[in-house]
Amino acid sequence: MARGEEPLFSQGRPSSDHSNERSVEEEDALLTGQRTNQPRNYGWAFWREVGLFAWAVIATVLVIIFAVLFSHQQQTSKPTPSGGGWKDGRPTGKRNLIFMVSDGMGPTSLSLTRTFRQTETGLPIDDVLVLDDHLIGTSRTRSTSSLITDSAAGATAFSCAQKSYNGAISVLPNRNPCGTVLEAAKRAGYMTGLVVTTRITDATPACFAAHVNHREEEDYIAAQEVGEHPLGRVLDLILGGGRCHFLPNTTDHSCRKDDRNIVDLAKKNGFSYVSDRKGFDGLNFGTNVKLPLVGLFADTDIPYEIDRRNMNDIYPSLDEMARTALEALKAATEDSDKGFFLMIEGSRIDHAGHGNDPAAQVHEVLAYDDAFASVLEFLDRDDVEGVLVGTSDHETGGLATARQLHDSYPEYHWFPTVLANASHSAENLAYQLRDHQAGHHISPLDTGIKTPPRPRSKQDAAEEEAEEDLKSYIRTTLLSNGLGISDPTDAEINRLIHSSSDPWPASYIFADMISRRAQVGWTTHGHSAVDVNIYTSDPEQARPLQGNRENTDVGKFLREYLDLKDEVESVTKELKEKGKEGWMGKVLGEEVVGGRGDHYEGDFRKRDGLGCGCLGGHAY
Repeated sequence: MARGEEPLFSQGRPSSDHSNERSVEEEDALLTGQRTNQPRNYGWAFWREVGLFAWAVIATVLVIIFAVLFSHQQQTSKPTPSGGGWKDGRPTGKRNLIFMVSDGMGPTSLSLTRTFRQTETGLPIDDVLVLDDHLIGTSRTRSTSSLITDSAAGATAFSCAQKSYNGAISVLPNRNPCGTVLEAAKRAGYMTGLVVTTRITDATPACFAAHVNHREEEDYIAAQEVGEHPLGRVLDLILGGGRCHFLPNTTDHSCRKDDRNIVDLAKKNGFSYVSDRKGFDGLNFGTNVKLPLVGLFADTDIPYEIDRRNMNDIYPSLDEMARTALEALKAATEDSDKGFFLMIEGSRIDHAGHGNDPAAQVHEVLAYDDAFASVLEFLDRDDVEGVLVGTSDHETGGLATARQLHDSYPEYHWFPTVLANASHSAENLAYQLRDHQAGHHISPLDTGIKTPPRPRSKQDAAEEEAEEDLKSYIRTTLLSNGLGISDPTDAEINRLIHSSSDPWPASYIFADMISRRAQVGWTTHGHSAVDVNIYTSDPEQARPLQGNRENTDVGKFLREYLDLKDEVESVTKELKEKGKEGWMGKVLGEEVVGGRGDHYEGDFRKRDGLGCGCLGGHAY
């Protein structure tokens, strides 16, 4: 081998006679197949490798053991940073439960709102709502009387964890009252509260703190909510609308059927009372609250968010009320070993669905999303264990982000920019039209019946001038400024002018005009049977709600999280004993409790029973 061509790895390696002899022996062994008798020399390096390998095996085994033990502890104790836990399958320690209801919000409401928000603010397509990051499952919504539930039966499933008939306010088909999670929580020592944007006597809030045979008994509900209740006072905090059911019918703005003053009853039972924006601001976001508190900030429902934002000096928002309630209840339970139960409802998502108003709908969902985010923030910084669970009682409107306008095959489009141009709800514009028409006399819509011609009079000229003025007002103020519609047809304007004789109220006409241009579809002015979403702040805590569940499973989780099994049984027993004393309103017949059933009985069957369900009255 030439100089400089040493074998690889040979440089600097020492050689010896012993190593040469060992090489010869190893070669002989390879050729003959006989083992050498050369004893092995296990040096320090060998034993170092053995030691490292043994340590790696031991460490791996220890990691696996600790992981198994930790997983077992998580399943049995479920500790959280805020200090609560579980033992033997039952919760322990102080805890708070916030239950949020997005009334009438279905999956398409989220699609509609998400795309609207992205388009309006120029966000990327992967920018989603707060709600989207907390979705864990879906809920089935049928009631005992129909495959399509109303809000009363839907909320009874949450409050009592039992199915009931449409219209039932925490009353079962056997006409017995059922103890609610809120009533049981109060008995167990928790503080309780309700926050809504509709009337506080409406179906969802009523189902947590009242019992009547039908939801239209709102006068009874008002009295029960402030303490005229078989269990005594069960509420510590009430924020929302519906003042008219608390005022005697001898006063302005009352909607009661009697002359009882429920505000005075509330004060007699210890409630402090606020009724306007100034009073709300005085609460200082919960740091200046004297409980129990009732705050009623509108005669009926608080306006849609799309309108309320222009009247912020009059009405608080859902987010403001939610934050105030959280801080007030936190302060009130500071020195207690029990926390609080709070129900927060985005009530008017449902009303926007009933009205088929997509512009109102997206702003209601965004307002609910803001409140949801505030609750999450509260839980993150609070030092008490807590969980947020949110869901809907049903979907409203049969909403679709598509609409076929003509007989020809449709193009695949919908236009969120149309909704971004709207500054008012259809409901608000209908009120404006009504008020404007009150000062103008317009001849009724032509019925097609021919009458003998008569000479043109000064009255005819005045009416024509008034109609032209009204057309201009509708075209400019209501449609262009209010809805962002610049291309109304003469037929649409004439329909609005004569809406008093139209089968649809003006609010429906306005809503249809913007829906058609946005190519947003609706199948009903009522509810649908579509499954609705379930959300939570903590998927591990709310594991029983993952997947597809019955709405009663949500109710079961609420009572189990607060460990209220015994209290629910106690409350229900007491309510049953007092349930025959006439405090639940008129007893209903089987045709209401049993329902129509799910068998086809012919097209165009008109609505029977209590209530119209239309926007002219109270949406269901």
